[in-house]
Amino acid sequence: MPFVTGEFEVAMKPESMSDVAAASGIGRMSLDKHYRGPLQAEGKGEMLAYMDRALGSGVYVAIERVTGALDGRSGSFLLHHTGVMTRGSPGLTVAVAPDSGSEQLAGLSGSLHIRIEGGKHYYDFEYAL
Repeated sequence: MPFVTGEFEVAMKPESMSDVAAASGIGRMSLDKHYRGPLQAEGKGEMLAYMDRALGSGVYVAIERVTGALDGRSGSFLLHHTGVMTRGSPGLTVAVAPDSGSEQLAGLSGSLHIRIEGGKHYYDFEYAL
């Protein structure tokens, strides 16, 4: 499988919740990402999250549409994120949603791993077309 790595920037903005969700302590954020390197793209999405700060445990889910070029192939695809933190120990899975690729990225599958080093965000993306 091809493997690419690069840097990205992310901006998150709090968004309003339904009354039912807000009463449960769940939060909602919009995602605005800019990928550089072999993945030249923008990511736009939504995240739902809950965190118990006293215990250091929480969970988040997100869906992100990535639009741009991957290794010179243009199109878009969806990433689905599932993050779980158990008493400070993080776990994260980010994968391409099945059959979400368009144009030259039709049939894309794979997993994206996020690293944060020195305050910068990096991606490692293993994929197949």
